[in-house]
Amino acid sequence: MIALLRRFALLIALFAPATSHADQQDIAAAARGVVRVVLVATDGSEAYFVGHGSGLAVAPDKILTNAHVVELAREEKKLVIGVIPSEGKKTYGGRIIAFSPGNDLALIQLEEGSLPVSTFYAGAISDGQHVTAIGYPGTVDRAQGLGLKQLVEPLATVKTSGNVSAGRASQSFETVLHTAPLAAGNSGGPLVDDCGRVLGVNSFGSISDGSDAEFGFAVSWREIASFLRQAGVASLRTVVPCRSMAEADAAEAAITQRESQVSEQKNRASADAREQATARAREAAERDVITARENAMAGAAVLLALAVLGLGAGGLFYSQGKEKPAIWGIGGGGAMLLGALALFVFKPSFDTIEDRMAMPQDQRVSSNDAYAWAGDNICRIDLQRSRLTVSQPNDIGFHWAEGGCVDGDTQYVASGTKWQRASIPAQSNFVTISVFDPASGTLRVQRWLPDMDSMAKARALLGDKPFPGCGADPDALARIATLQSELSALLPAAPNERIVYHCQKGRLAPAEAAE
Repeated sequence: MIALLRRFALLIALFAPATSHADQQDIAAAARGVVRVVLVATDGSEAYFVGHGSGLAVAPDKILTNAHVVELAREEKKLVIGVIPSEGKKTYGGRIIAFSPGNDLALIQLEEGSLPVSTFYAGAISDGQHVTAIGYPGTVDRAQGLGLKQLVEPLATVKTSGNVSAGRASQSFETVLHTAPLAAGNSGGPLVDDCGRVLGVNSFGSISDGSDAEFGFAVSWREIASFLRQAGVASLRTVVPCRSMAEADAAEAAITQRESQVSEQKNRASADAREQATARAREAAERDVITARENAMAGAAVLLALAVLGLGAGGLFYSQGKEKPAIWGIGGGGAMLLGALALFVFKPSFDTIEDRMAMPQDQRVSSNDAYAWAGDNICRIDLQRSRLTVSQPNDIGFHWAEGGCVDGDTQYVASGTKWQRASIPAQSNFVTISVFDPASGTLRVQRWLPDMDSMAKARALLGDKPFPGCGADPDALARIATLQSELSALLPAAPNERIVYHCQKGRLAPAEAAE
């Protein structure tokens, strides 16, 4: 837990200075989890529109809205609650499973269906930060002349923008005060930041006579978290402050440049050190050669002198008729003369200096040469290079097997010097493309949150035949490569998220894996 708190503190320190403009791709993704909540009365033969508000999915089958939006349904049993998504062609019925008028929150259980789940931002909200309200304002419906039929069919949401005005809240419960325009029908819809994370649920607005500025009040995350916890709902949330992809790209470029400069300085320092070591080695080799030559010449001189004495003694003994001592003297003198000649002739040459140099060992080896990725790895998230919108800033385990099998069930395919895999989870509304670079141990995960039509097209690329877990079957590898190519053409150029990890050998501790 302490490690997690430290990580959150680092996140705030890294990103707090950054400001960003709303990324429409992220706002559009957030809007897919927003619904219209309608109350309809029936008399058996006809249906009557009673009222509507907005809501957001906090679980695939659960909708969060305002208590006052569905309050009549608790009192009038003949009223039916309808949940109308912003996409597709289906609508769903719902029933109230939690109701809290004290902080104006209610929870609706869908009778069927599944919707994209919203992510909450649980960090601090900055005074003046840009926000967007998403919902179904009735003024727009009336201006378009929509009838009951249109109001109970999937229809795109309306988005209005403003800024947070911190320091003021309602006295009844904690709220976020903001200037995004609201109208009747926005109640229960989300107030999101520029990355599409929910900051609060719009509850009510200030009353204006037409000349005053209008303000909106959204139920705060702390109120929502307490309500959902009591209702037994585990919400998606993050504390990663919002920044744009352009800011993430600029940060990565700056880090890469700094690392390149540091690497260049290290290389220069290493070259200088190597040059100095080479000069010292040459100097030592020269001294060794000179010393060896001097020793050889001195030895040759001594042997020459001894040879002269031996030959002289042999000649003397021979003149005296002492044959045996003469043989020993002449033989020994000759041997020493040959030794002297050998020492002189075979004394070390200056050409042997290069061979005698003790060169320093080059310690520079590439990560790919020095690292065996096969087996368990820990991939630590690099927050400075990443851009997270809805994902948690958690480190991950990464079991790599030769041939590109990851975690025993996901087959990557070679793409140049890297390995790549696209995935489309069956029950999720996103597309992921992961790229692993063995040369640096870097894992880059990019995630898109496309609309329903794009997700349907992406899933259609899979066809009826599922991909095998892992294997070297050429046909399966070709299908994976084709999927990745076709997905690249289908998806926008920029992803909603880019998560960069640096991997190293090891295994996540149980506490880390649980996070």
